[in-house]
Formats: sequence, structure tokens, C-alpha cells
Amino acid sequence: MECIHRSESLRTVTRTSSTFLLIVASLTFSTACSVFGVESVEEAPYQTVLKENEFEIRDYAPFVVAQIRIEANYREAGNKAFRKLFAYISGENESSANIAMTAPVIAEPKSQAQSKKFAMTAPVVSEQDDEAWLYRFVLPKGFTVDSAPRPLNPEVTIAQTAPQRVATIRYSGRSTDKARVENTKALLVWIESEGLLQKSEPRWAGYNAPWTLPALRRNEVLIDVANP
Repeated sequence: MECIHRSESLRTVTRTSSTFLLIVASLTFSTACSVFGVESVEEAPYQTVLKENEFEIRDYAPFVVAQIRIEANYREAGNKAFRKLFAYISGENESSANIAMTAPVIAEPKSQAQSKKFAMTAPVVSEQDDEAWLYRFVLPKGFTVDSAPRPLNPEVTIAQTAPQRVATIRYSGRSTDKARVENTKALLVWIESEGLLQKSEPRWAGYNAPWTLPALRRNEVLIDVANP
């Protein structure tokens, strides 16, 4: 009898060890993929209208987001927003549900999010310490405003975007103030060259985990546009 118990215990330990090793291997592979820029998460749905080198025009269908407003500079706001939004999709909601991570994470100035009118001229991109930012996590396809789990954190809200035609520019590296400003200017020049009308201030989107190698990161500037 003792031998049987020992044998069962050994099998249990073996199964547990194998499961542990499988989890470790999966996490290691997942992290390695993220480090080297390989992403397999769901993206916000869109159709490509035009693609020219790093520039693109897309038609986005409506999608549901979890969002939060943070009163801080860009970098500090990003860190705070990411933690709180990640907590929401990790179970800090009324259903204790884990929600799959999607891409991109979107940041925009609070002034744009609150305004119902959009400037038709080139925006002023500022990074003042007292500026407020709206950060959004795109929720997976199938969620609606009503079906998404209610956040336990009152700072986090659920919303649905409107259909949008968006001009984008894609760039790698760290999304520094300089990189955001330079790529925003480049996108504005391209929008004008294509004869499009600017309908919004810029938004910034990130697609990779923070530990992804800078050269392999995918960053974008997004601006709503319309035909003249």
C-alpha cells in the first residue's frame, strides 16, 4: 500500500512538474516573441483604403474600448493608465473576468476627447506636465458597451467609437516626444499632399509590450480625415 501511495505521489509530482515546465516554456516563448516584435493579439478591425510606404489610410469599424483619463505628462500618464486598464482586463471587474489583451493602446489629449468640434488646421502638439490624457484599451471583437464587464475602478469607463477614416504613419523605436512630433509633422504633410481634410488632432498608438526591443516596436500616429 505504501508503494502504491508513493507511486501515485510520484505521478502527481511528475504531472505537476510537467505542467509547470509547460507553463514556463509557454511564458518564455511568449515573452521572447514580444521581445522580438512578434505579436499575435487581436487588433482593432479596419480595412486598408490606401497604403504608401509607411503611410496608410484606413476605414475603422466601431469598436468597444476601456478608457481612463489621467492628469499627468505623457510618460507618467501612460504608466498609470496602463496599470489601471491592465488591472481591469485582468479581473478587476464585476464579473472577475479575464479579457484578452488586444492592440493598439491609444493615447490622445483630453482636450480632443472632450471637444465636439475638430480643428481643420495643423494641431499644436504639446507635452505640458499639467496636460491630461485619455488612454484606451481596445476590447476583443464581440464585446458591446452593455456586455463588457463593468469596471470596479470608477476611473475606468466603457465606450464605443464611431466609424472613422484614419490616416496613419508607422514608425519603430521608442515613442519619445521627439519621435511623436516628427512623425506627426510628416503625417500632416502627407495628408495635405493627398488632398485630404484633417478632422481631428493626432492620437498615438502602441502595439507592443514595454519590453519589446525598440527597433522592432510598432508605433503609429493616427489622424481622422475626409475627402474634400
